[in-house]
Amino acid sequence: MYLARVIGRVVATHKLEGLVGQKLLLVRPLDEQGDVQGPAVVACDVVHSGLGDIVHVADGKEAAMALDDSFVPVDATIVGHVEQFAHDGQFAHDDEAAS
Repeated sequence: MYLARVIGRVVATHKLEGLVGQKLLLVRPLDEQGDVQGPAVVACDVVHSGLGDIVHVADGKEAAMALDDSFVPVDATIVGHVEQFAHDGQFAHDDEAAS
């Protein structure tokens, strides 16, 4: 599991039956300071996230377990919203709030 920021939306006109009705979002993983770490990932969204939100992402087998149909082949699912987080007593920066 990891933290990420929602950076976009994915529109798919054809989906596997277990993904019909699931919103797909593009997320960018974050490190403990809130800086970008690694490439963007497509994730299912089960908690109604929006652009710019910092979210908690489950990956691996747990990502599929968060969906109604637990045998859907997904690599990542957004399972929670993060209001704020801190590392070593310092709150991570929030580029959205600064602008």
